[in-house]
Amino acid sequence: MRPVDALREIASLLERERASRYRSAAFRTAAAAIAGLTDDEVADAAALRRRAGIGDSSLRVIQQAVAGEVPAYLAELRARFAPATSALRAQLRGDLHCHSNWSDGTTSIGEMVDAARALGHEYLALTDHSPRLRVAHGLTAERLRAQLAEVPTFTDDRFALLSGIEVDILDDGRLDQERALLERLDVVVASVHSKLRMEHTPMTRRMVAAVSSGQVNVLGHMTGRLVRGDRGTRPPSTFDARAVFAACAAHDVAVEINSRPEREDPPDGLIALALSEGCLFSIDSDAHAPGQLGLLDEGAARAERAGVPPERIVTTWPLPRLRGWLER
Repeated sequence: MRPVDALREIASLLERERASRYRSAAFRTAAAAIAGLTDDEVADAAALRRRAGIGDSSLRVIQQAVAGEVPAYLAELRARFAPATSALRAQLRGDLHCHSNWSDGTTSIGEMVDAARALGHEYLALTDHSPRLRVAHGLTAERLRAQLAEVPTFTDDRFALLSGIEVDILDDGRLDQERALLERLDVVVASVHSKLRMEHTPMTRRMVAAVSSGQVNVLGHMTGRLVRGDRGTRPPSTFDARAVFAACAAHDVAVEINSRPEREDPPDGLIALALSEGCLFSIDSDAHAPGQLGLLDEGAARAERAGVPPERIVTTWPLPRLRGWLER
């Protein structure tokens, strides 16, 4: 395999793992350092050692690829992060929840778009965080307007980058961005990020108010739980799920099946309840790095096991149908 492809795949797999961003960034830097070199230049180990961006680990990967081998580190990562399999995965056409380095993502919009195209996506929604989430460098109205000016430059006849936001649901159910600005966006994912231990009744009221606002397309990672990973675990928020799903169904808001393995949100029991309440679903990656866009396979496998019909999943829809639903 080409050394540059091996380095990029290693970076993607490390991102999928939520490994230190510095580890994945090191392999992306090495890939960029050799991207324009000839085969002879890539084979010159002595010269590569002197090239900025090439370290011992990346040089070892390059040399093994040049020798015609699958680099040992890449083989190890492939075995550790074999994707979940499902028939449903092939029916997914895009992703309505991802982040760039405009908020707490690790890479540029362009790099996220390139990764989505490589996966065969027809569309991707850019949904960086809203201003109250300061720890994630949430976008003020001014910064979001600046981002909106860039989004159209990534769309062509084969791929659409949709404008969007992951907007915080505030304590009283209001949304953390100007109403007029939300109305300009293609996709609004609304999520609870604060006061996750709020009592049952006010949390229910908070979530129902948000999905009933007429401004929300997708209810993101609805319980806020964490089931594994380096951030530890966190129990789900408590609320009247039937009331929340009834509001989602009434206002045509899709329930997100978040593909991140540390979330598995919503739990299987809530997916079954949302099905019974007539909800739509959106299988999303919640990617914060290019390699995490591939986590859709995890969400697709969960949805398939839960018996979610593909026609109820908005991310299986072709772009014209999706746009019609978003513009309702």
